[in-house]
Amino acid sequence: MQKCGCAREAVERYGDMLYRICLLSLGNTADAEDAVQETFIKYVQKSPDFSSGEHEKAWLITVATNKCRDMLRYRTRHKTESEELLLGYAIEKEDSGILDALMELPEKYKTPLMLFYIEGYKVDETADIMGISLSAAKMRLSRGRKLLEEKYRKEYM
Repeated sequence: MQKCGCAREAVERYGDMLYRICLLSLGNTADAEDAVQETFIKYVQKSPDFSSGEHEKAWLITVATNKCRDMLRYRTRHKTESEELLLGYAIEKEDSGILDALMELPEKYKTPLMLFYIEGYKVDETADIMGISLSAAKMRLSRGRKLLEEKYRKEYM
């Protein structure tokens, strides 16, 4: 019964954040909800021991982003949500153009940018969460920023 309480607390603490990450990755609410749900199912099934709240958060983000990646691989025909719905999740209205450009980036650049800028992880933490080297994380952030800048300038200038 103890684990149920911990899982409930984790859902309350991290559910919204995981949903935003999954929605940005998958572009549709139904798939995002499924990915978050499956993340918490794995949390309950595995019953991992965490050294801190940050370790727990990083583990959940890793599981959720891996689930999103798997869903994207096998997705064949799902319609994405309307742009208006996605813009509703932007922190501020002036961020909506950046959100549009971010949504169009390849997953390998979108995820590190999201972890670094939206969720506030450091580069080394982003590398750990994604399971890549520090230099790969730095390179993906750099290339992602360049791609984001190109897309944003092209569409909104």
